[in-house]
Amino acid sequence: MNASQPPFTQRFGSFPETETPEDALERLATRLAEARGHIGRIIFGQDLVIEQTIITLLAGGHALLIGVPGLAKTRLVQTLSIIFGLEDKRVQFTPDLMPADILGAEVLEESETGRRSFRFIKGPIFAQLLMADEINRASPRTQSALLQAMQERRISVAGQTHELPWPFHVLATQNPLEQEGTYPLPEAQLDRFLMQVDVDYPDRNAERRMLLATTGPAEEAPERVLSAHELAAAQHLVRRVPVGAHVIEAILTLVRAGRPRESELALVRRHVAWGPGPRASQALLLAARARAVLEGRLAPSIDDVLVLAPPVLRHRMALTFAARAEGLTLAAVIEALCRTV
Repeated sequence: MNASQPPFTQRFGSFPETETPEDALERLATRLAEARGHIGRIIFGQDLVIEQTIITLLAGGHALLIGVPGLAKTRLVQTLSIIFGLEDKRVQFTPDLMPADILGAEVLEESETGRRSFRFIKGPIFAQLLMADEINRASPRTQSALLQAMQERRISVAGQTHELPWPFHVLATQNPLEQEGTYPLPEAQLDRFLMQVDVDYPDRNAERRMLLATTGPAEEAPERVLSAHELAAAQHLVRRVPVGAHVIEAILTLVRAGRPRESELALVRRHVAWGPGPRASQALLLAARARAVLEGRLAPSIDDVLVLAPPVLRHRMALTFAARAEGLTLAAVIEALCRTV
């Protein structure tokens, strides 16, 4: 950890020392259930997306939202920022976007006495919740400007290090259909996202409710349920949730089975170009803890690992060209990996 950063509990907050972890967990689960209810009245038919995004925030991570336009990805981010009391910024990624447009830049100023000095003007990345809209439309140079921020929660400009707010999350969106004029995210940046959340069309009943709720005289407005400090305290609580040895072994078995050189699965050795690294194991463990907290349980289970495997692994693996030509999908590979547990 950077020596200039305050201690972990000061950055993330904590619950009162007089409150037991069980009481804190029960209180937090109640608040999170209230938050999910508020989001569900604004975002229709996306219960799984809402759950995975909240788990990402509880785990202190970042999410990549993949979906066609019009599925309320932007509205979801805006709703989350209000409900969790986070300062949010939105950046529309375009081919001409420069790193300084995100990070900020130093400008030369002259005082009344004629003395010149540089002053750093913060960019939109100095927010607690940054929405990177259509992130794959920016150049690789601009995309890479997010790497240090997403991993270390700080940036470097002109040789100076600037700490980002706590908590800090990036929710990026991407359109899977239109790839012309886009720049695929490099593997190093994809690995920084805790989850890849696939946003699909709502079912018929949900879309009917959405039509009635959004075309009437008034729409439901989100209300704050937690503060940024309470979210940071929840993230600290997530890291204190105990994990059984059987869950740890299940994560290791699942992730290592996805690596072609180590896997005992012929499907993986033949069709997977590269598999998930150690960061995938970390992400699965944190996400499993967060899911247990979200559901008010005292510890995660193997079921949590299996449910979270697809969003955690799908952007950390790649199929060979021959596998794609044969019509094999990553979803089928991950399903096979889950059967090894």
